[in-house]
Amino acid sequence: MHITSRQLQLAVEKKILSIEQASDLKTFVRTLPAVEPRFDFVHILYYLGGMLAVGAMSLFMNLGWEAFGGWGIVLISCIYAAGGLWLVGFFQQRNLHIPAGICAVFVVVLTPLAIYGLQRGMGWWVDDSVYRDYHRYIRWNWIFMELGTLAVGSVMAWKYRYPFLLMPIAFTLWYMSMDLTAMITGNRIDRELAALVSVWFGIVHTLLALWVDIRSRKSADYAFWLYIFGVMTFWGGLSSMGPSGEWARFCYMLVNLGLICIGVLLVRRVFVIFGALGISIYLGHLAATIFKDSWFFPISLTLIGLGVVLLGVWWQRHEQEMTAYLQQLLPSPVQELFSERRA
Repeated sequence: MHITSRQLQLAVEKKILSIEQASDLKTFVRTLPAVEPRFDFVHILYYLGGMLAVGAMSLFMNLGWEAFGGWGIVLISCIYAAGGLWLVGFFQQRNLHIPAGICAVFVVVLTPLAIYGLQRGMGWWVDDSVYRDYHRYIRWNWIFMELGTLAVGSVMAWKYRYPFLLMPIAFTLWYMSMDLTAMITGNRIDRELAALVSVWFGIVHTLLALWVDIRSRKSADYAFWLYIFGVMTFWGGLSSMGPSGEWARFCYMLVNLGLICIGVLLVRRVFVIFGALGISIYLGHLAATIFKDSWFFPISLTLIGLGVVLLGVWWQRHEQEMTAYLQQLLPSPVQELFSERRA
């Protein structure tokens, strides 16, 4: 929980804390090592530097590295990984957990590059594609790189327990879902099939995130990145299906409304963001086609908006009893999860 100076001042005004206690508490909180990321200048620098390093060895890899040959790429990747592991230990000893987690992710991101170099060096590479195509095209021969990344990422996550390590794992699972589809269909993937795979992968990925969330409810937020990639792929696949007919579009809106409800229940903003975006797309469709040039549409939309505001007022007044009633219908681990997240 992030404690602000304003909250401490209010506690002093209500005589919950003395001025000296508030000052001591503020000093104590500032000296604690940061375990969870915050939106401040130091953490922005951490993640900016880390993502530059990660991007340099993944998304922004160019053809110049091909000149080193397969074994050269393996050697350089191992040297980089050794340096990354040393930095993880260096930062851990100083209780700098955020930069330590970023360096651990850097090691995981090097894995597909090292496996690519190994396959090149051993003569096992099956076509004329290069490493930078890994982030551009869907191909079945990326599978070994993805399996290796999942293995290394799982070991690193088990050893170091940093939630940020779930980011490359979730990213790789997303890639693997598409490449496995390419393998099964013989590289014949059309838009409909890709969208369907994304929807089902997103559902499974989100359920996995919920399971991880329940298991880790008393510790760090290990489900954060799993939720992001799960909801993103589900919503992206659903939105790209291009529903035909107004009934299908209305169902699309209901699904997005359901995402918002799930986000409120789980206290996860990613559900709310994508759900709100989907509802906006549906309302835009109504404004552009069904109610085009209709004087009644803006008025009805205004009334709906005011109704939503009134619903919010009603919910604020009855949230405690409604939440307690709904939670009684759920298994006890899920109840504990909701209580932990709301706390």
